[in-house]
Amino acid sequence: MRVDYAEARSLLRQGGRGALGSHSVSAPGYPFVTALPYVPDGESRPLFLLSGLAEHTRNLIADPRASLLVTGGGGGLLDEARLTLLGMVLPVVMDEASLARFLRYSPESAEYLSFGDFRFFRMEPARVRFIGGFGRMGWAEATCPSLVLAPAEEEALVDRLAHRVPVGTRLLGVDFEGIDMRISGIFRRFALRPKECSVDAIHEAAAETLSEAGNDLPRSDDSAWA
Repeated sequence: MRVDYAEARSLLRQGGRGALGSHSVSAPGYPFVTALPYVPDGESRPLFLLSGLAEHTRNLIADPRASLLVTGGGGGLLDEARLTLLGMVLPVVMDEASLARFLRYSPESAEYLSFGDFRFFRMEPARVRFIGGFGRMGWAEATCPSLVLAPAEEEALVDRLAHRVPVGTRLLGVDFEGIDMRISGIFRRFALRPKECSVDAIHEAAAETLSEAGNDLPRSDDSAWA
């Protein structure tokens, strides 16, 4: 059964942490799996901040082929959605806008960046095995969203929407398929359905979604919503 990668991509964007499998250098022939946080970039490619001292980092430098398991959480393991992403995990140089975006999603990473042995790696997805529930599973080729915003474009959208976000809620990012927020310390993603493939359409859909979600979001007073 073939699955729609867009559904897998949605789960990948909501996850934020997973189990990364690499080829062990210390024990050749065996897989090495470790739990890691990640931040999806604008194309839904997982970004990792890794220490050069870590076992998995040495494995990836020797052989970048890897897998990433992400689960939906919140239910029984066999009932919830989950995916296994296959691809190459390679070092990547982050420009200023990309770094700022990463730190919006993972501000605690700023401390690790002060250490000399941490650097960024990015997974280039090739295929995914997606399980959406009992009897609903299959393989899909990894594809990009219909419209990919450059980090600077996304940051500009976040700034335009900032006045619509209530006090105590942090707007992290916006893309063609969803809007990401941290509400009382908890990550939330709301789906977007822009009327067309344009930045203005994304802004309009995000503004509508924020308004519709307003009743579910904590706010200090009505003046927090413009």
